[in-house]
Amino acid sequence: MNSDTIAAIATFPGNAGINIVRISGDNALNIAEKIFIKKNEKAENNIKFKPRFLHYGYIVDKDYKIIDEVLISYMKSPNTYTREDIIEINCHGGMISAKKILESILEHDCRLAERGEFTKRAFLNGRIDLTQAEAVIDIINSKTDSSHEISVNHLEGRLSKQINIIIDEIMDLLANIEVNIDFPEYDEDEITIHKIKILSENVVEKLDNLIKTSETGKIYKEGIRTVILGKPNVGKSSLMNFLLNENRAIVTEIPGTTRDTIEEYVNIKGIPLRIIDTAGIRDTEDTVEKIGVEKALNKVNEADLVIMIFDSSRELEVEDEKILEYIIGKRVIYIKNKVDLQDKLDISKYLDINKNIIDVSVLRNQGLEEIINRINELFFEGSINLSNDLIINNLRHKNLLIKAKKSLEDVLKSIDSNMTIDFIEIDLKEAMESLGLIVGKSVSDDLVEKIFNEFCIGK
Repeated sequence: MNSDTIAAIATFPGNAGINIVRISGDNALNIAEKIFIKKNEKAENNIKFKPRFLHYGYIVDKDYKIIDEVLISYMKSPNTYTREDIIEINCHGGMISAKKILESILEHDCRLAERGEFTKRAFLNGRIDLTQAEAVIDIINSKTDSSHEISVNHLEGRLSKQINIIIDEIMDLLANIEVNIDFPEYDEDEITIHKIKILSENVVEKLDNLIKTSETGKIYKEGIRTVILGKPNVGKSSLMNFLLNENRAIVTEIPGTTRDTIEEYVNIKGIPLRIIDTAGIRDTEDTVEKIGVEKALNKVNEADLVIMIFDSSRELEVEDEKILEYIIGKRVIYIKNKVDLQDKLDISKYLDINKNIIDVSVLRNQGLEEIINRINELFFEGSINLSNDLIINNLRHKNLLIKAKKSLEDVLKSIDSNMTIDFIEIDLKEAMESLGLIVGKSVSDDLVEKIFNEFCIGK
């Protein structure tokens, strides 16, 4: 366990009903006894804290001046979040109370916690593994019910359990290999290699299935980067407002109104979209608008999805065709907007587009359901049961799974090439090490620091 005691404000700064100040470490209880007095009692009468009970009273400064009226709880190690003694102080919301309480705490034998240090201590003290620790920040950053559910599954240890089972199986095989190497007179190479081949084939399949879920996991975690593209005044900003159900972008009949990219995050029927409205694509002499057009085209390169809008009330123009050339190779949903007006658009020469285009009237709220269905077709293969399916939503995990899979494929190649068992052992160990890094076995200090620096102070 860590020898020093840490403290931080655990709630988001600003106006709220309550704030929470958290203390963790060997000195937590001693600090609480020094700064807390029960209502209607003298300051010198130290309270005896009963674990897991709320105590009502005041936090005082070093001169016993009342800072705030609070509820305070004491949680005794090791049955706590950090496996250390923890004190949590519930004070009034706002900027001042929590700040003054924290200042009072730090006057004693205590220091300000670093980013994610409470969760880091939970990991270092063995309460959670690294996948569970990473799930904590993913839960905090969740933007949809689906991304939250995936992260909760990881926090419950479902990924860890599956990885640890594979690690244990590999360790058993490595033990057999060591016996064969140290005691060759028993000569069980053929039996051991047969076991290695069966296990490697089974694990490669399991890892491959997990890796395949990473694209879905990435979408639920980060959202589908969606660029709305089209020539000026075709209804890009109107479509964005339609999807967001609010007037986020300025909509006028004047071409060139949107001169920069506007980005918003929206959850439409469980599908997370990072929608980017862009400047209308056209040749222009306006310096500011020209920069907006360049930005729009750059966003296309980064996009997972392009929503290309045609104006059905206008004929096909050079700007439309230039955009079509630029988005070749991208996942595209083609939309024909303003279908409530006279149809002048002829795209019959683009047979695939003409066949798959979606008729939309933003003015009449028509076509959103078809857009969502098309997104489902493009990004989600089959039905996904988030409650039962294990989804990979962390790039670090994905890369290590790929590395472990490659090591096991090398094992199978070595077996097919009749390599000696000690060569096979090397690749098995590499696979096990890669899987161990996922759950935090033999992980470097630098990696631990990098992961927990993504947290906020207080968690």
